[in-house]
Amino acid sequence: MAQCLGQVFSKDKTFRPRKRFEPGTQRFELYKRAQASLKSGLDLRKVVQLPDGENINDWIAVHVVDFFNRINLIYGTVSEFCTEKSCPIMSGGPRYEYRWQDGDQYKRPTKLPALIYMNLLMNWIESLINNEDIFPTRVGVPFPKNFQQVCKKILSRLFRVFVHVYIHHFDMICSMGAEAHINTCYKHYFYFISEFSLIDHSELEPLVRALCHIV
Repeated sequence: MAQCLGQVFSKDKTFRPRKRFEPGTQRFELYKRAQASLKSGLDLRKVVQLPDGENINDWIAVHVVDFFNRINLIYGTVSEFCTEKSCPIMSGGPRYEYRWQDGDQYKRPTKLPALIYMNLLMNWIESLINNEDIFPTRVGVPFPKNFQQVCKKILSRLFRVFVHVYIHHFDMICSMGAEAHINTCYKHYFYFISEFSLIDHSELEPLVRALCHIV
């Protein structure tokens, strides 16, 4: 899938610089293993399963960063069409509206244009995955006790990008011939969060009907 996404989506339009794993680290090796499995054509349900003998938090960390990179690439490709005029509210159709709250600049849930919401979201995620206290990269440094809770929050908010792109920009994705690739990315994401119970499935409702044919 990584190769296909790279062929269809312009890497120059990645919404944020890619987060990379340090060569020689355990997480880099896990990342290479996961990518090799993806490219081998194996069933995605099996690809997401924790390899024997590996630490579950390392496996989750690798995938959270990878999904951040992939979803950045997808949104970056359509972001020029996602303007304050075309998408004045961050939403997933008329029934679902997402408001931003970070406890800092936005202490209460705030209605924002989708593009501004996406900027805030990606900044927020980037600050977390670059925080050594949350995503430690040094050998022997343990993950914090709330690590999986943090990842659940990240993955839940990244899902909203899928919702917005599918419902509001899918015509553009289709015009690029990229629908099969975003579908594969979503399926990978869906099977991963399902395998490790990382999202309350009630949060997936906005896309359940629209995507029932691909999951």
